[in-house]
Amino acid sequence: MFLLFSSIVFFYFQNNTIVTTETTFFSRNIPPSFEDYKIVQLSDLHSKTFGKHQRTLVQKVNKVNPDLIVFTGDLVDSEKYNEEASLTLMAELVQIAPVYFVTGNHEWWSGKFDSLEEKLIDIGVQVLRNSAGVLTRGNDIVHIIGIDDPAKGNANYEERHISEKAILDSLEGLEEDVNFKILLSHRPEMLSLYADYEFDLVFTGHAHGGQFRIPFIGGVVAPNQGLFPKYTSGKHELDKTTMIVNRGLGNSIIPLRLLNRPEIVVLSLKTEMSTYPH
Repeated sequence: MFLLFSSIVFFYFQNNTIVTTETTFFSRNIPPSFEDYKIVQLSDLHSKTFGKHQRTLVQKVNKVNPDLIVFTGDLVDSEKYNEEASLTLMAELVQIAPVYFVTGNHEWWSGKFDSLEEKLIDIGVQVLRNSAGVLTRGNDIVHIIGIDDPAKGNANYEERHISEKAILDSLEGLEEDVNFKILLSHRPEMLSLYADYEFDLVFTGHAHGGQFRIPFIGGVVAPNQGLFPKYTSGKHELDKTTMIVNRGLGNSIIPLRLLNRPEIVVLSLKTEMSTYPH
């Protein structure tokens, strides 16, 4: 009985207590006014709740005092669809800082995204659909680009093609003299594509941290990457591009996490650092 009780407590802790991961991004391309600009990234809520009115999660985000909040897809779950929990969170977040959102595969699989998108916009969320926005601070600007999840593709090569077309559409007409570009995309497995277009910083989710994490090895399984996936958590670099993979907040097909607590990522921008390769 004690073993059973201990196991229940352990798995509850693993799946319901949120860890905040802080990281710093250095780049010579960051405009001076964006020094110490703080971005909170959330991802893959899958309609999960963290306290009444999402209070536990909201309080953790508010404590960070971010300049920007980005959400990289799967706000809802297509199987256990619950708009209320998801919209409650977003309504609270827009009171803290500007919120930018891109779709994940579950938004499309639900078949209800048209309605959800209208509600998000009404709340005040900036929904990026293969489009770009402008972040301003002082006299400087940064481009923030967001692409739809390519869930309508039937194979990996089709999804890559769809995502590349989305990137090209998003970049069309942008001011060429803006050096720093942030991309929001659900899929981490497409890092090579993001690097081809020289995004400085990319925020992704989708992998759920590999669901079960093994010390010194990493995640065990992730959608579109299979067993022992490469991109499940943390910072990854390719050429001039740095990608952040958020482990997400909720669960979907696999209902439990192990050694992989729900995550908030807090990233601070830092201008030129001579010892950093960017």
